[in-house]
Amino acid sequence: MPKPADICNQYSCGLFNPILMSHVLLLPTIFPACLLSAKMSPLIEKISDQKDFKKLLRTRNNVLVLYSKSSAAADTSLRLLSDVAQAVKGRGTISWIDCSDSESRKLCKKMKVDPSLKEKGVELLHYKDGAFHTEYNRALTLKSMVAFLKDPEGAPLWEEDPEAKDIVHIDSEKELKRLLKKEDRPLLLMFYAPWCGVCKRMMPSFQQASTEVKGMYVLAGMNVYSAEFEKIKEEYNVRGYPTICYFEKGKFLFNFENYGATAKDIIEWLKDPQPPKPQAPETPWSEEDNAVYHLTDDDFDKFTKEHPSVLVMFYAPCESAFFLFFFQRRLWHFASILTSKKKKKLKHYSIFSPQAPPPPEPTWEERQTSVIHLAGEDFRESLKKKKHALVMFYAPWCPHCKNSIPHFTTAAELFKEDRKIAYAAVDCAKEQNHDLCKQEGVDGYPTFNYYNYGKFIEKYNGDRGILFVWLRKKKTSIILLFQNHTLGVGNLVSCPSVQLSFSFLNI
Repeated sequence: MPKPADICNQYSCGLFNPILMSHVLLLPTIFPACLLSAKMSPLIEKISDQKDFKKLLRTRNNVLVLYSKSSAAADTSLRLLSDVAQAVKGRGTISWIDCSDSESRKLCKKMKVDPSLKEKGVELLHYKDGAFHTEYNRALTLKSMVAFLKDPEGAPLWEEDPEAKDIVHIDSEKELKRLLKKEDRPLLLMFYAPWCGVCKRMMPSFQQASTEVKGMYVLAGMNVYSAEFEKIKEEYNVRGYPTICYFEKGKFLFNFENYGATAKDIIEWLKDPQPPKPQAPETPWSEEDNAVYHLTDDDFDKFTKEHPSVLVMFYAPCESAFFLFFFQRRLWHFASILTSKKKKKLKHYSIFSPQAPPPPEPTWEERQTSVIHLAGEDFRESLKKKKHALVMFYAPWCPHCKNSIPHFTTAAELFKEDRKIAYAAVDCAKEQNHDLCKQEGVDGYPTFNYYNYGKFIEKYNGDRGILFVWLRKKKTSIILLFQNHTLGVGNLVSCPSVQLSFSFLNI
């Protein structure tokens, strides 16, 4: 008798074999199963056992679960989710639970999920850091689902708004170049970031205008917040959000800078587009009504003799400044000199030969240490190679981070010979790491996450002054206790900057 796989393979190839005709009645039970296996990506984890599901949630911190009333009901969703799983590989996990079989039915009941109550017989639930997070109720598209799994707490995509149907949504540099090449109509393009408040306030007006001028003008939007769009931001001088650029026949002409514009304002501007008006020249500080004495060569010496306590600011035309100091309850007199015109006085006070400031101290990343400094593009791949990795997410300006860096660096030095252990750091202040830090649940500095072969295991949530680092080594957990700023390690290790206490616990 032919095997089910043979029937499946020959049937799907359109072959006719008389020998198989006697087994045609088997097709209703065999063929759907082989079809399903062909559609579903191996990246989707099918779960039926409660223990397996608990383990999945314990070892993965970003899981989207498809619950279905039957395998047939899951068919359409699994096709889409197979593509999603490939797109978020290493960053998110897709799982499927078929509530129709006996074992899975118990799991669905345990999780209090009944997909048969849903119109299409399926329900999508998201789990974050081992616990239920939210029901997925956004657009059932590849782009929306990938965006959700990359940032489960982020705002929906602009294109998910039904009112934005007439906006041209651009996803890549390739799409942008294609649009500029083929579009003959005038184009107004908003470069934006999804978190930008001004962008969000402008979007409804932009949407309404796009509908009203449809066919005559093109209004488009492009989220360029990600580091992959640095080249585009440089080309179009995107220094803040939103940046709105006007194009004719694919060529950039100038910016639209009315960030409080209504739909009517945008439409009227498109009828007669004009570059931004140049800023009015700044009124000289000396002509403003203020409490500062503005001195010249003619009265400088006389004024300083009459007022023994004088604070003088030598400046060149720029933003106005005003200083007010009190010293021993006596108001000092304030004076300023227009440096660009009073070079003689500057020379007298040696303003032209200042000492060069000392060079800045090297950053943590620039120093030679055993800490691995990671960024968004190499984060997951680097951690996959390490059995135990402790990652410190930090900002250079953070006082707690500055206190932790010496201890973290010393710990990395102690384990530098062990290739299975890594101490890594991510600078969340860098724009290219913003998405990564948000994805890894960083909501304060420093944040310490422990990973096992690239999979998030645990976040340290204790006092920042006492950091416990769990490093699983064979069947033993090594607990390193970094406490205060002193040292005393007994006979285990001699190290001049960190107190380390070692305990061994069986796991």
